[in-house]
Amino acid sequence: MKIVDLRATTVAVPLEAPLRHANGAHWGRFVRTIVEVETDDGLIGLGEMGGGGEAAETSIRALKPYLVGHDPLQLEQLYWKICNPTASLYNNRAQLHAAIEFACMDLAGKKLGIRACDMLGGALREEVRFASYLFYRYADPKTGLGGEETADQMVAAARKLKREHGFRSHKLKGGVFPPDHDLEVYLALAAEFPEDSFRLDPNAAWSVEESIRIGRAIETVRNDYFEDPCWGLEGMRRVRSFVKIPTATNTVVVNFEQLAACIRLNAIDVILLDTTFWGGLRQAWKATVVCEKFQWGISIHSSGELGIQLATMLHLGAAIPNLTFAADAHYHHLTDDILKGGKMKYVDGKIAVPTGNGLGVELDRDKLQLYAELFRSTGGYAYDRDPQRPQWFAVVPETRFAEPNECRRGQKKERSQNISGRK
Repeated sequence: MKIVDLRATTVAVPLEAPLRHANGAHWGRFVRTIVEVETDDGLIGLGEMGGGGEAAETSIRALKPYLVGHDPLQLEQLYWKICNPTASLYNNRAQLHAAIEFACMDLAGKKLGIRACDMLGGALREEVRFASYLFYRYADPKTGLGGEETADQMVAAARKLKREHGFRSHKLKGGVFPPDHDLEVYLALAAEFPEDSFRLDPNAAWSVEESIRIGRAIETVRNDYFEDPCWGLEGMRRVRSFVKIPTATNTVVVNFEQLAACIRLNAIDVILLDTTFWGGLRQAWKATVVCEKFQWGISIHSSGELGIQLATMLHLGAAIPNLTFAADAHYHHLTDDILKGGKMKYVDGKIAVPTGNGLGVELDRDKLQLYAELFRSTGGYAYDRDPQRPQWFAVVPETRFAEPNECRRGQKKERSQNISGRK
């Protein structure tokens, strides 16, 4: 089996409503690049990566000289061809490699008649638990959904997700409003669902001192962990030394060198592993092995997936012994997917691991064409910009003590108006 071709197609798949976060917003759609790798025996493997457009597609196609003639079963060779740290020093290819590796594992599984998780040692579970992912959302006039800002609105949103999908763990994406607003919402959620567990993620928007203050204020909650309240390995280490909650990161430990430093420093308790950020499904799996030997906590991070990457998350979750937390997923915010059969289903807060060979998912060509056209008509968006605040930009840390610049001053006023309900 040899690779003969690869293709990249950018799609935009609609969300129920725009998702707000500390650094900007998802503008009502996820933009993703779908990768197809074809072999000389007619098999096609599927991959996916975040972002898209001409630059992303050109970057994928630029790897063709590395891939034509390559045997997809040779996954370790693939890694060193693309991600050799010296050769790729000035053009980090980790996320490009991830999309190609997904496709090659899909091909290998189809060729051998096994699943992707079987290449990682086999499945320990056939379902993976997920947490709800609660965002402050802008209202969407097309769907009639969104508009959540207050504690009551966020509790109602969580109640709806729990009723529809069965979530028993809840994640609040904070950092949009001042820290005390997130605190109010978080405590209201905990009071509403006393049997469930919780996690708070302000996207590293707070200072160390503000993180400590909020962390201490939520210590009585049934917390999974306190995720990236501030930026940096040293900042997170300082928070951990003052707060009696496990800390977690998906931002400052995203490769093995950072993982080694984290372990040496006892900096962060739980590592959130992303199959894209870490450079592939196998790379994320290798990190779980390191964490398991050092008794470090892990969970599975979400970077705005469609069904192909979700499949990699499910195969990772199936194969690892130390998945003690529910995984994250943006998936329930999507209105559709590019898979045959539509979106995967949550049952009792879990999604079943695909049973087919390879990744176990199949591309819906009509949906691929439909959402490729949607991307061409709507274009991309900048993750660190906000469509309703064109002059705003993120400044870190965002604290109650910070002296805002002119753009931030406008944001502060707008935040205060939104919280109080006055428009």
